This record gives sequence, C-alpha cells and structure tokens, in this order.
Amino acid sequence: MDQRFEVTERFAEGAQFIAGSLRGGTSGRTQDLVDPATGETFLQYELAGTGDVDAAVAAAAQALPGWARATPGERSDTLHRFAAALAEDADDLAAAESLNCGKPIKLSKEFDVPGTVDNAAFFAGAARHLEGKAAGEYSGDHTSVIRREPVGVVGSIAPWNYPLQMAAWKVLPAIAAGNTIVLKPAEITPLTSLLFAQAAQRAGLPDGVLNIVSGAGRDAGERLVGHPDVAMTSFTGSTAVGKRVAEIATGTVKRLHLELGGKAPFVVFDDADLAAAVHGAVAGALINTGQDCTAATRAYVQRPLYDAFVSGVADLMATVRLGDPFDPSTDLGPLISHTQRDRVAGFVDRARGYATVVTGGEAPQGALAKGAYYRPTLITGAAQDSEIVQSEIFGPVLVVLPFDSDDEGLALANDTPYGLAASAWSRDVYRTGRATREINAGCVWINDHIPIISEMPHGGAKASGFGKDMSAYSFEEYTQVKHVMYDITGVARKDWHRTIFGDRA
Repeated sequence: MDQRFEVTERFAEGAQFIAGSLRGGTSGRTQDLVDPATGETFLQYELAGTGDVDAAVAAAAQALPGWARATPGERSDTLHRFAAALAEDADDLAAAESLNCGKPIKLSKEFDVPGTVDNAAFFAGAARHLEGKAAGEYSGDHTSVIRREPVGVVGSIAPWNYPLQMAAWKVLPAIAAGNTIVLKPAEITPLTSLLFAQAAQRAGLPDGVLNIVSGAGRDAGERLVGHPDVAMTSFTGSTAVGKRVAEIATGTVKRLHLELGGKAPFVVFDDADLAAAVHGAVAGALINTGQDCTAATRAYVQRPLYDAFVSGVADLMATVRLGDPFDPSTDLGPLISHTQRDRVAGFVDRARGYATVVTGGEAPQGALAKGAYYRPTLITGAAQDSEIVQSEIFGPVLVVLPFDSDDEGLALANDTPYGLAASAWSRDVYRTGRATREINAGCVWINDHIPIISEMPHGGAKASGFGKDMSAYSFEEYTQVKHVMYDITGVARKDWHRTIFGDRA
C-alpha cells in the first residue's frame, strides 16, 4: 500500500455515491482537494448539485420500505459484516484520512479508524435491542403496545475535522434503526465517507440505503436540509451554521439533531494531581491540532497551582513534534487548510493586545512552511469576557485563567454560550461530584479529558446543540414512537360514547 493513498484511480468515476455506485457531480463546479501538509492539490472532482441531492434522496426513499421491513437480526448481520469490512480497509481508511485532513497517521490508525470499527460493531448489536414498553392494559378496556419505528429518509451533514468518525456517527444509528440516509460530508474531506459507503456495499447493505453527496453547503447542503422527502436532519458543525440549518428545517417541520460548537472548560482544583492535569491539558488541547469541539480550550486553575500549571504546560507543549503526517513520530499535523490556520492566527494576534502569549503563537518556518501548520500556543492574562476565552478557535490554542474559590471556578466554567464537554481535576470525590452536577455540559470528564466510547452518548447543551450521537440513546433521534391501542371488550357501545350519544340506545 502506498501510505499516501492513491486517490486518482479510486475516484475516477466521481465523488458521489448514489444508489450503490460512484458517479460524478452535476453542479458544473469543481472542488480541489488539497493536502494540508504541503498545500498541493491531489484530486479535483465535480461537486454535487441540487439534482444529485434529489437523485440521492429518491434512491433512499426507494430503498426505505425494504430496509425498514428488514428484521433487527437481518440489519444486525449486515452491520456485523460492515464492521468486518471496515477493519479490512483500516490501512486505506487511515491513509486517506491523514492525506485529506493532515492528521498524524498515528491518530488516524489508533483513534479514528478503530473507533469507527468499534462503533459499527456496537450498532450491529444495538440493532437487536430497539425496545418499547411491554403490552399492558392501561385503560382497563384496551391493550396498549408501543412500536418504535424508523423516522424515514435522513439527511445528514458532517464536518471536516473527523470525516470518518462523523460519517459513522451519522450513518450507523440511522440505518441500525431501519432508516435510509443521504450523507453530505464536508466538500473538502469526502474521501473516507466514500470509502465508508463502499465498505457498506461490500458488506451487503442494499443499494440506496446509504448515499453520499459531496457538495457545497449553499446548494447541496441547503437542498438536503429543505428537501420535502427528508424526514430528519442531523448536522454537526458550527453554531452559526447550525442556526441556518434549523431555520431551513423548520420549513418542512422535520426532526432536527444538532451537534454544534464547543469551548470546553478544564477546571483544576488545588488538590489535583498536577502532573496528570498538565499532561491532560496538553493532550486535550492539541488532539487533532485542536480541531475538536470537545478539546480543552479554557483551563481554570485554582491559584495555589496556577503558576506551576502554566510552567508545566509551556514546557510540555515545547516537546510536541510537528511534522509530516505520515511520519509515525509526528505528534501534531497541520490545520485543515491555510484559511483555518490564518483564522487561528488572527485570534492569537488579536489576543496579544490584551493577554500574554507564553509559548507558540506562530507558524513554523523551514520545511513545514508550505503546510497549514501552527505551533502549540499557550495564552495567559486574558479576561473572562475576551474573545480568546469566549469564542471557538478550533486550533492548538489553550488559554489559562486563575480562580480562587470553588464557586468561582465552576461559575467561570459555565460562563460561555457553549455546553458540549468539560473536565474537572481533583482528588476529592465531593468536589468532583459537585462539578459533574453543576457544570452545564453534555459530558463531564473527571481527571481526564477527551475519551469517548461507543456505549456512551455524545451531545451538548446550550449553544452546543441538542440530541445524542453514539450509544443506544442515539436511537431516540432516529426512531419515532407509535402507540397502538386494541379494544379487548368486543362491546359495540363503549362507556365514553355517552358523551356523543347521551341517553340514546
């Protein structure tokens, strides 16, 4: 295998996957795929247009009755084969993800791909456990039964930071529950979504159950969200775009699942294990070059540990190795694009006017200058209401602020519009218990930051959206509950009929 993944032949037919086959787009516009590590274009393809979205939705609608009627066991068997097919494709998936996104190969191989395979294996089992209430006589004269049914055709939009995992998070619960789906990956990172769909087809997923449209948000994305035959939209991305998605979705009164931005607090109490907190902060802030909505971005450190924490983080950040994503020793790859690098640099440069850049704060020169690299950056001295504290940066930037009382630390943790994830660091079970209760976020880690598992849900609060990915809880998004009520009396005239017929026979 060529570690950089040969894409030209693999996607010669195009970057759309509709009704079981690759095809070209029809928008009349092309998209360059650029290696973030070199700035060089490695593939050009034609973007999906609204006609391609319509074709994909039609394919999904045609496949829906048959897939919805499949038994849980049949869907489970297909998903088990799907997990095996993904495992077989692990090297290609990792190489494509690193090429397209600039991820260090060790991140792709040890996190993105295994997590996706595990997610498929989890939903293969979960497909057989879609439950409703047992039958019962709640009125006395009727037996009630709860059916849990698929929503229908799902239209999902995934982001560019974790293309493979986000494809899995969107697709797997939807199809495990009996829905069909049209997924729009970010137009700059479609490769692993297409490989994912091809693996599903090889595993025996019927044509049309999973379709991929690689197109721009302003036409393909908006058409998918507003399509009258799409029953549900699931979107992961920025809060600003999420608001636009919600606005369009309301036009057809469709179900909506939003996983939006984050600004995760990292709260360090004065009895915390300092070394553990320092290592957790650097790893949690720099994972995926900081392009993670759950990344540690705001560290609040109780004053007795503050100076030592700042010093320890600065020293550890200095050891992080930037380099070629395909070098196994590389710790930190480039940002997704030069545009994103410049956006991150803009936040840091503006912060110089009101805060201190302790380390980093620049793009490297020399051999890495052509790529979208940015050095790990630590900032102190910012005010709580400053841009660097309040806004999602999506880069390798950590800002550290001190606090005095526990009350203050928890209040600061909640003092942004976001509520996706957080962590608290302490040896005191009562302190950590309070943090889990009072921090308003969809996930609160204790003495760690970032780990996720297939069995547990992922989703946020406040401006970070609503609804859950992963776990059996995600079925609440992708199923609808139907109440079926059977009369058990056999009596023609029911007692309640007197409200209509009065005393007439």
